[in-house]
Amino acid sequence: MKYCPQCGTHYGDRHRTCSGCHSRWRLASRYARCCFLVALLSIPPAIASALECSLIEFRDVRSTVCRVDIRTDRLQLFLSDPSGRPFNSFRKVAESLTRRNEQLVFAMNAGMYREDYSPVGLMVIDGHQVHRLNMASGDGNFYLKPNGVFIVSDSGAHIIESSAYRSLQSPPMLATQSGPLLLYDGQLNSHISPQGTSRLIRNGVGITGTGEAVFVISEDPVNFYDFAVLFRDRLHCPNALYLDGNVSSLYVRSLGRADEHVLLGPIIGVTITTPSP
Repeated sequence: MKYCPQCGTHYGDRHRTCSGCHSRWRLASRYARCCFLVALLSIPPAIASALECSLIEFRDVRSTVCRVDIRTDRLQLFLSDPSGRPFNSFRKVAESLTRRNEQLVFAMNAGMYREDYSPVGLMVIDGHQVHRLNMASGDGNFYLKPNGVFIVSDSGAHIIESSAYRSLQSPPMLATQSGPLLLYDGQLNSHISPQGTSRLIRNGVGITGTGEAVFVISEDPVNFYDFAVLFRDRLHCPNALYLDGNVSSLYVRSLGRADEHVLLGPIIGVTITTPSP
């Protein structure tokens, strides 16, 4: 049993919050989501992004794929607002950006997090480390070695093994640690089995041979193996990192999609500048 981080009551190990808080949050979030989607339609035009999203099918599993060109798209990590409170949702990130004349065009949950919504592993935002590298052993997908780090630095976007992070020559402007690595140098993680029976909605990120970052969320439950093979055989990513499952969420403004079915920890997104009023 654990304590609910919102009301302090006990709740089961399978849930992030107690059932009472979760029910109240779902009702409030439905109203907020409707208002938010209406607001999306009223935002003035902004400087375009090269972001491309599409729905594909691979091995009878549908997935939404969003391609980010690091050279032209402004990719950012989000965790807390200026007061230190976790954003927890795409809606709050978008509202915060609006006050800075920026617009959120794409976002996805960006790695595993604890009950207080802080990252389990390394996080670097705007060149500042906000949470240290986690090399510990433990239970759960994060600790299924090798795990890895998605980074963006002056040399582009990369996915590396966590153990290689401290030897980086170029300090990252953005980094998030998660696990397991699905693919590394074209090789499947040896812990991932084709016979895996755990099937969930999952999301992850891969890097193509040209350095493009490819973010994927499955629209149907999928096991680790098929998810990894999707990156290798269909999306041609030699390196891919698992971000999470079950809490997997996506925001794409052009599609009118703003998932809000669970409170989130770290969020990664593409932003653009909006014209001043």
